[in-house]
Amino acid sequence: MKTNRRRVVARAVGLLAATLLCTGVAAQPFPSKPVKILVGSAAGGGTDIMSRLIAGKLADLWGQPVVVENRTGASATIAADFVAKAPADGYTVLMAVPNSHTIAPHLMKVPYDAVRDFTPITLAAFVPQVLVVGQGMAPNTMAELVALAKAEPGKLNFSSSGIGSTQHLAGEMFNLAAGVKTVHVPYKGSAAAMADLISGTVNFSLDTTASAMGQISAKKLKPLAVAAPRRAAALPNVPTTAEAGFPGVDIGTWYGLFAPPNMPRALLDKWHQDVATVLQMPDVRQRIIDLGGEAGGNKPEEFGAYIRAEYAKMGKLVRDANVKAE
Repeated sequence: MKTNRRRVVARAVGLLAATLLCTGVAAQPFPSKPVKILVGSAAGGGTDIMSRLIAGKLADLWGQPVVVENRTGASATIAADFVAKAPADGYTVLMAVPNSHTIAPHLMKVPYDAVRDFTPITLAAFVPQVLVVGQGMAPNTMAELVALAKAEPGKLNFSSSGIGSTQHLAGEMFNLAAGVKTVHVPYKGSAAAMADLISGTVNFSLDTTASAMGQISAKKLKPLAVAAPRRAAALPNVPTTAEAGFPGVDIGTWYGLFAPPNMPRALLDKWHQDVATVLQMPDVRQRIIDLGGEAGGNKPEEFGAYIRAEYAKMGKLVRDANVKAE
């Protein structure tokens, strides 16, 4: 009952904000005070970096502080739940990733509906997963890695930053598409997983290009394929998984902005248009390319359709691979 009352109040506040914005009754146009972008992971990670990149540019455009607030825990669902219940007045939004919206809802009970309880604003960026092995591993192509996995079923392993992470599901997708059985080794975070991959303690990983690029450039990891429809701009000589003969391995990490439910259209359009403007800035686009990604900026309806499709795709993968939460 309290949750329903909160939602009614939030919607009323949002509708009032829209009325003021559209009729000019407000003393000042949006934004007239600091804006918050909530992030469900720690400072310094990919989501935090993407959020601060956009926040700084929006602050310049708006002449108001745009603060990135890190609310970590529970697979990024704590931050998501806060935004789902916030007023839809444009002053609190979420930079989400697959964990909170397309993976966790299939693995655990979350206090929100990942589709219904948010207003999609736009895709900020997409960063593909890249299949990598340590320099000490013999395979130099994806086909060679698959052949090795078939020759030694159950002996090869792959690392991830934890059960239910995008890296974990990417590895399970690899197993299903290649028809092999490799063993998942979950870590508590990406740093330890990367260290053991480099040392050869684990055999391979499907990590984001953003995480792997530094180690690839340092010749500590070998990239075998990019799990995306197109080659990564930062890795132009590395084939896609489809080009390597395994089109069923197509997964990446998206970064997307969401507002609370029922954000008024005037506010939604302003957010979308201004973020799209930021994402077209040459220095912003180059920074995203340097992370191995592609800048977004699609329309709210397009982003919403994309999230619904990813939600269904990840749900099927969780079921097909029989992934269970810790």
